[in-house]
Amino acid sequence: MPRPNPDWVKALTPSGPQGSELLKQERAKSALNIDQLASFMFTDEVLARKAKILAILQADPTFDKSQNYFRGRTDRFEAALARAKALRRLSVKHSWSDDDYTMANDLISEPTPYGLHASMFLKTLEEQSTPEQKKRFLEPARNYEIIGCYAQTELGHGSNVRGLETTATWNPQDKTFTLHSPHLTASKWWIGSLGKAANHAVVVAQLIIAGKTYGPHPFVVQIRDLKTHEPLDNIHVGDIGPKFGYNTMDNGFLLFNQHKIPHISLLGRFSSVDPNTSKYIRPSNPALVYGTMTYIRSGIVFQSGSTLARGVTIATRYCAVRRQFQDRDTPKGAPAGENQVLDYTMVQFRILPLLAASYAMHFTGRSMINLYNANQKRMAQAGAAISDKSASSKRSPGPEEINAGSDMLADLHAVSCALKSFSSTTAAEGLEVCRRACGGHGYSAFSGIGSWYADYLPTVTWEGDNYMLTQQVARYLLKSARLVLAGKAPDNDGIAKTFKNFKRRQDFGAAFDVLDNDQDLVDAFGWRVAFLTFEALRHRDEEKQSWNSLLIDFWRLSTAYAQYMVVKNFYEALQSPETTSSLDPETVALLHKLFQLFALTHLSQHASEFFTSGATTVRQIQLARTKRTLALLDEIRPHAVRLVDAWKFPDWQLDSSLGREDGKVYEDLFHRASQVNPLNDITIDPYPNSDVLFKTKTEKAKL
Repeated sequence: MPRPNPDWVKALTPSGPQGSELLKQERAKSALNIDQLASFMFTDEVLARKAKILAILQADPTFDKSQNYFRGRTDRFEAALARAKALRRLSVKHSWSDDDYTMANDLISEPTPYGLHASMFLKTLEEQSTPEQKKRFLEPARNYEIIGCYAQTELGHGSNVRGLETTATWNPQDKTFTLHSPHLTASKWWIGSLGKAANHAVVVAQLIIAGKTYGPHPFVVQIRDLKTHEPLDNIHVGDIGPKFGYNTMDNGFLLFNQHKIPHISLLGRFSSVDPNTSKYIRPSNPALVYGTMTYIRSGIVFQSGSTLARGVTIATRYCAVRRQFQDRDTPKGAPAGENQVLDYTMVQFRILPLLAASYAMHFTGRSMINLYNANQKRMAQAGAAISDKSASSKRSPGPEEINAGSDMLADLHAVSCALKSFSSTTAAEGLEVCRRACGGHGYSAFSGIGSWYADYLPTVTWEGDNYMLTQQVARYLLKSARLVLAGKAPDNDGIAKTFKNFKRRQDFGAAFDVLDNDQDLVDAFGWRVAFLTFEALRHRDEEKQSWNSLLIDFWRLSTAYAQYMVVKNFYEALQSPETTSSLDPETVALLHKLFQLFALTHLSQHASEFFTSGATTVRQIQLARTKRTLALLDEIRPHAVRLVDAWKFPDWQLDSSLGREDGKVYEDLFHRASQVNPLNDITIDPYPNSDVLFKTKTEKAKL
């Protein structure tokens, strides 16, 4: 390790008010009950479990984070593999539940080589296996006797699953399938846990029977020897190399050369091949195979709030400690000194709406998980069959085509697509805003934002590219609108009700009081969705415009729908008896201000759509942008630090110099740079005529 700081350096302290003093002053400005709000958001049980698991991880040297920001790719992967193994052993030792394991992963805050095994591989086996396959594959997978991944995306195809090139041809003679990669672009690519860790994969391939293609299907395939861990014959597999982020994960490639697998490999809960007759057995409803994707998307929506909250926590605390310049309007004779960065309205304008967004997406994500669980329960009660059985052979691909407006699966799919796209984009872009709000120090790895941002970025692409998903949302909304026009839409609380209300009031206008009535503010977002939907429907059905020419309109429509759902869910969460009985009136009032800030920020950003639709007037938009937004920023500002404290991120999880709970920003930055940085233990030869590079170099520390 680097040589210790000399005593005269150790004696130095930051100038001016200390960071710890500034954060103490910030917290004194607000009476917000942090523990009460945190308990409401996460429950006391979850918070206690988090503290218990944190203590276990901190006590294990395998999870030491001090060298995280200094390691190269290979060393980072080695450390991540060690942590993945240790995490599994701890899970067994302490009898952790799936939620406990997920929480431990969140605290570690980096992908591990077991990541896709613990999520996609196990989830797919649970949802799509027959009882026999669960015994054959799922039981050993749960015990980590086999390690798996989910191999869908290919070098030449990602979002277009129907365009996948890998084939699985049925062989009736020996009752096997032959997996084959006919082109280089058929190589499975970007597959997490495949590069080095996995010895099995759920491979999505085109099923071919007697020369006829039946579309993509999932197959469980062994790819490496269980003892040597070397690739099996006619399989080429490896790691795809360094990425922009996510480099503790071994994303891999996979190619097959006429590789045979047994009949049991085809996951057969929803569709199969009769081994005796070679007949294809169709699923009772094709949409049921979308369960895994919908589950993962629901999880992404739920996680987006906490993902963004990490960046907002770091930026808010740092901007409260950092002081720069003096207000131009400071009265003469006032004490000299620089302003806290968080006092500048331009900084508040960038950070506080993101703080509001983190809360909005937390409550929306909770609603999304509840909707998913309700749908799973409903399908189980119905014997895993949707009531509209006639759709099974006629429907277009995608569950959004089933009885849009009345079918919970269709609603869930559309909402999950819209919210996955919007929430992950908001979180990813918001993290970069937070990093830039931290000024120059935000560019340091020690800020804790850069690596988190880089690791999160794939989320905007995987489980459905965020732009591609908007087409599925638009398809669902257009079909719902057609049902309303035909008088066949159900009279429920879904989007059909919003569309009916719009058509009824369209000629009279909306006249929503978006500035003084929260319910009207929600309804204005719904009105905008209806307006954009019927406009898109007119372009498509009456003017016969091509689908491709309307993609930008569909993206705007999906974004509007997602924003409506977030605003609606946030408002309904604040109105629920659970909220009003769990939180004191002052906290509920503050959350209402966050709701208003979130809604009015997006209303202002999309002002033309609200005005064109008739949901608002120009004057309302002007007032929302100026007086109301500025007033909300001013009212929320004193509570900012306590509002991020309520997320209860421990310093160990954030791993950030700038976001320390005690405000000792500069001390921590200097400590990491001078005392933890291994480069400072190296003396180089600086002269070009010398072949010597390093004069002295410490041996690499063992894990």
